Amino acid sequence: MEDRLSRVFAALADPIRRDMVARLASGDATVNELAEPYPVTVQAVSKHLKVLEEAGLVTRGKQAQRRPVHLEAEVFDLMTKWIERYRRQAEERYQRLDEVLLELGQPRTEGGAP
Repeated sequence: MEDRLSRVFAALADPIRRDMVARLASGDATVNELAEPYPVTVQAVSKHLKVLEEAGLVTRGKQAQRRPVHLEAEVFDLMTKWIERYRRQAEERYQRLDEVLLELGQPRTEGGAP
């Protein structure tokens, strides 16, 4: 899981790739459609898509002459689980801090933050 998660986060480290993922969230698109707003070549966009594809974030279909790129949303479940685990741990630490502050007679932290 970690290796796949590392590939996903590495793929999303690039702002163009993050934007492509955001655009694909509203529907499939071709490479040419994805390339339109960027000041890069279609070949560069294809390379970005290859990185996203290797990370499992997108797949390329085939519909007659059209090859739409499709966002694989279940990959976000993997990311969400990983993030949620660390969010819960941080929340537990803040709750313990609140308990210690109460014992010391200090006011509670707002929303878990000092």
